[in-house]
Amino acid sequence: MFTTRPELAGTHGMVASTHWLASATGMAVLEDGGNAFDAAVAAGFVLQIAEPHLCGPAGQVPGIFVTATDRVPRALAGQGVSPAAATPEYFADLGLDLIPGSGLLPATVPGAWDGWLLLLRDHGTKSLRDVLGYAISYARNGIPLVSRVGATIRAVQDLFTEHWPTSAALWLPDGKPAEGLHRNPALADTWERLVAEAEAVSGREAQIDAGRRAWSQGFVAEAIEAFSRKAFRDDSGRDHAGLLTGEDIAGWEATYEDALQVDFGDWGLVKMGAWTQGPTLLQQARLLDGLRDELSYVDGIPTERTVHLAVEAAKLAFADREAWYGDSPDVPIELLISREYADTRRALITDEASAELRPGGPSPRLPAILEKLRGLESGSGATGEPTVGPLGETRGDTVHIDVVDAAGNMISVTPSGGWLQSSPTIPELGFCLDSRGQMFWLEQGLPNSLAPRKRPRITLSPSMGLRDGEPVLAFGTPGGDQQDQWQLCFWLAHTLGGLNLQESIDSPAWHTTAFPSSFYPRSWTPRELVVESRLGKSTMDALAARGHDVVDAGPWSLGRLSAVSRSGGVLRAAANARGMQGYAVGR
Repeated sequence: MFTTRPELAGTHGMVASTHWLASATGMAVLEDGGNAFDAAVAAGFVLQIAEPHLCGPAGQVPGIFVTATDRVPRALAGQGVSPAAATPEYFADLGLDLIPGSGLLPATVPGAWDGWLLLLRDHGTKSLRDVLGYAISYARNGIPLVSRVGATIRAVQDLFTEHWPTSAALWLPDGKPAEGLHRNPALADTWERLVAEAEAVSGREAQIDAGRRAWSQGFVAEAIEAFSRKAFRDDSGRDHAGLLTGEDIAGWEATYEDALQVDFGDWGLVKMGAWTQGPTLLQQARLLDGLRDELSYVDGIPTERTVHLAVEAAKLAFADREAWYGDSPDVPIELLISREYADTRRALITDEASAELRPGGPSPRLPAILEKLRGLESGSGATGEPTVGPLGETRGDTVHIDVVDAAGNMISVTPSGGWLQSSPTIPELGFCLDSRGQMFWLEQGLPNSLAPRKRPRITLSPSMGLRDGEPVLAFGTPGGDQQDQWQLCFWLAHTLGGLNLQESIDSPAWHTTAFPSSFYPRSWTPRELVVESRLGKSTMDALAARGHDVVDAGPWSLGRLSAVSRSGGVLRAAANARGMQGYAVGR
């Protein structure tokens, strides 16, 4: 963990992310006079090159931030909507009861480019060329691929070879999975052209807006529409064309939203709205706040009672996610995160592991297909977002960035989507579309039911913590449905266990799969509890005795958390040791 005092001469800030090159890029921007938002944008674009199996140019970018002058947390809503042609009737005519997890059908309007540029325009100080130049250089000259990229390509090698030839051309040079230094000149060309069109006008903000239009109303949107008219293999086992049009892309822009906040004494926890799964962390924390006397850590390790209660709280919160969350005005979110609601729900937690999916609230409704999906396993090949397997192995999911600068600007952001395995590469652009639409239910009448021009209920879930009303902490993790469970592990370790940032990240983690996955084929396994073995054999045995189906994921396997903080005149940052890839840096 790194610390520094912002009042010292030459102090710039802290960056923590899931890849060392992104953290180094963010630090370079800070040292060049940029602020936290400039650094986050530059790091985010580098992650599209450094971790292409986890995020891409056509993905999403949700974030929570505060500025040096406005300490009220705000949300960056960089998730695009479904196409106008994405109706339940269209999918019914195809004979589908779930939206495939890969291919062109699940694509939503790309959100990352517009989201990053909106943040840069309004809160950054650098030009588009300044922040994008790092990623352009890596795309043009090559970037060293981590081993997980090659593993991901090998998992879908037959699909690429037989059905997605444009992806094979980029990721299977000479017929073998890409490794070592990898170049993507088509993507470098795309970014260079976007910058050139932006610089056709004068003024920093005007250039950034011109860059946004060059994407949404120019050559990028045109190429996406043309490519979407072609049919490719997807998870359904059949070939389908996509639905995205240039009009869909031109009709959407990233926005800012109010964030949700729940207070626990002197601590406050901030999340995005109920079109994300973020409020599940608020609900879990509310439930456990009434059980504080039963929660404890011994030598940095949570007790068996702590893990059991946290898991049972997670089951209740995520049951509510399935019944209530979505991009809908009818979500009773204030009720769901209220103290009174938590008090009634807490009574459902017993000493035994529950195997039921028990949403609360007024007349909750779960998708009718859920029982059919119990215990399903994903096949090989095109597998949507293969987040975390049943043994906890990370097979690809998303990325995360936290930045704080000496002035007090701070951001937590979780970019994702457009993974190299999502859909076929668009050859002239050098990237592929996302597959976030798989998170919709095709059944109608649910908050997360598919409808045209609607956002799917995403798993991406950045976080911010307040102390006595002042923003002091930004944190998050990749991990799909596990994000707000692993963040609960961190939150409890830090705020209850008294561990510092690095100790809280390193503390043994756990999660349950006792609720439907957000990813095709949407399976769930009641009572399953995946744990890191560092919890200890006696704890694992005691959890099993309570009725949990305990899966030992190994000692260091769950979560890819990072965090930064600004408190008491000191800046701090910490990153995940699991996988030896996350990195925290500061000066």
